[in-house]
Amino acid sequence: MNKPLRRIAIFCGLLVLALLLRANWVQYVQADSLATHEKNRRVSIERYAQPRGDIIVDGKSITGSKITKGTDYKYKRTYKNGEMWSPVTGYASQLVGATQIENLEDGILTGNDDRLFFRRTLDMLTGKKKEGGNVVTTLNGAAQKAAFEGLGDRKGAVAALDPSTGAILALASAPSYDPGVFAGITNKDGEEFSKLDKNKDKPLVNRALRETYPPGSTFKVLTAAAALEHGLVTDIDAKTDTPLPWIMPGTTTPLPNEGNIPCKDATLRDALRVSCNTVFGKIGADLGKDKMLETAEKFGFNEEQFTPVRSNASVFPKEMDQAQTALSSIGQFETAATPLQMAMVTSAIANDGVLMEPYMVRELQAPNLDAIETHEPKKMSEPLSKENAQKLQQMMETVVNDGTGTNARIPGVTVGGKTGTAQHGVDNSEKPYAWFISYAKTAEGSPVAVAVVVEDGSANRDDISGGGLAAPIAKSVMEAVVGKK
Repeated sequence: MNKPLRRIAIFCGLLVLALLLRANWVQYVQADSLATHEKNRRVSIERYAQPRGDIIVDGKSITGSKITKGTDYKYKRTYKNGEMWSPVTGYASQLVGATQIENLEDGILTGNDDRLFFRRTLDMLTGKKKEGGNVVTTLNGAAQKAAFEGLGDRKGAVAALDPSTGAILALASAPSYDPGVFAGITNKDGEEFSKLDKNKDKPLVNRALRETYPPGSTFKVLTAAAALEHGLVTDIDAKTDTPLPWIMPGTTTPLPNEGNIPCKDATLRDALRVSCNTVFGKIGADLGKDKMLETAEKFGFNEEQFTPVRSNASVFPKEMDQAQTALSSIGQFETAATPLQMAMVTSAIANDGVLMEPYMVRELQAPNLDAIETHEPKKMSEPLSKENAQKLQQMMETVVNDGTGTNARIPGVTVGGKTGTAQHGVDNSEKPYAWFISYAKTAEGSPVAVAVVVEDGSANRDDISGGGLAAPIAKSVMEAVVGKK
């Protein structure tokens, strides 16, 4: 063979080798990523080729599927009471994809999860159609309804937990949306999603998990926990050393209280009962930022939570001077919390100081209802001792029995709570947020802890209070759980 032909043969051989290497790279190395790539239309066609499995609440499905015509997608997702349940389910849309449980448990719901491989193989051999599995949630239907209806037309959110396990009982967000209105792939579905996406009230945002708010005076229960845990206060009925006015350290500015309330040298119990800024601001400044930060982080601040749906991290600032620490200790400055986070704080207090990891999926089921995976409750931390938790329970129960939280009283049930009216905006110019956190306690223990925040732009500024707007919603949720409604 002459030299030019040999060069051509070698070059062609290299081209063939390159093609073989590329083909093998695509077939074996990139196979999984290409098969599941969001731009691969076959993935979405496969997702909707059969009815999806269901999301279950109280033993009943809150989702379904129906046949669609005129597209490659055979089945479309449907929802029962979609607006009420969308903060839990998220959406599964042929047009825009899936979110929350619909996305995170997509493998189970479509039947494509590796744990269903044997089942799929058996169905293929027997000629049975492929089916999706089910996701069984921890949600309590009555509690969710109470939360959703309690918020009504007002913007806000509710999160409720079982303190002993961390199970999420209610997760409401308003305004909400019906995921069924854009579950398809038509122009109308696109228009409906676009309207929701551009809505200035952000109905697609899950406020219970993804929105952080200044917690206001509800944060004072955490500051009280820090005072007890670090030994600054041992007797909740002993007078504190709190002058009136109290000047914030390093400033000439007094920290004001709301209204003419008895806060001079007030006991810790009374300070929580009437919500004294001066007492809790001074406690925060006396403890210092490091001890306050330590306690806040034991309750879950500065860390994302996964339920499995992600909840944004609540914030307790790490860099502050003494005056800023005082403000942060009454839920102002840069302190910000999700409703889920404040429900976690409340549940730890109600559970004698033990904080359980929050979760909303109890069980994953195969199409034949066999359990694939069952969630076991897990302890997250122990932010305060049993003794100190019970002292704080006494204080919170005084708030409801004889303080700012009387609207949360339930006959025959022990209720502890804390109101909050959180200022925000430049120079506190915006209408405040109304907060209420609470727990209910029966002879069998504490089955529910609740956090409610209301952004009521339609109310008069002077009428906005946690006790007035948020406490009745929390009461309804607690009544639903303890069977008093």
